Amino acid sequence: MSWRQFILFYRRLFSTPSNVVPGSASFSSKTSSYAVKVGIPEFLNGVGKGVEAHVEKLESEIGDIQKLLVTRTLRLKKLGIPCKQRKLILKYAHKYRLGLWRPQV
Repeated sequence: MSWRQFILFYRRLFSTPSNVVPGSASFSSKTSSYAVKVGIPEFLNGVGKGVEAHVEKLESEIGDIQKLLVTRTLRLKKLGIPCKQRKLILKYAHKYRLGLWRPQV
């Protein structure tokens, strides 16, 4: 096989299919806005595993879900939330910010 045939063969093999627009990504880096309003109680109930016991404390001290999503572990520790539950809150907050997880309605 000559080099020219070799190159043409691999160009056809690795070219994009006809139904895909070149240069467009198959995913979006923007998080989609959810139709359901998610507050701190819905978020913590979605996480589960005993975290929902801290709803009143977090609502009074932090206020809204946007502040909870950027809260750090030291602030949660000062509120008296145990280590395992802090880890769960921070893990699911990170996933929620990226759009990889949302609480079930």
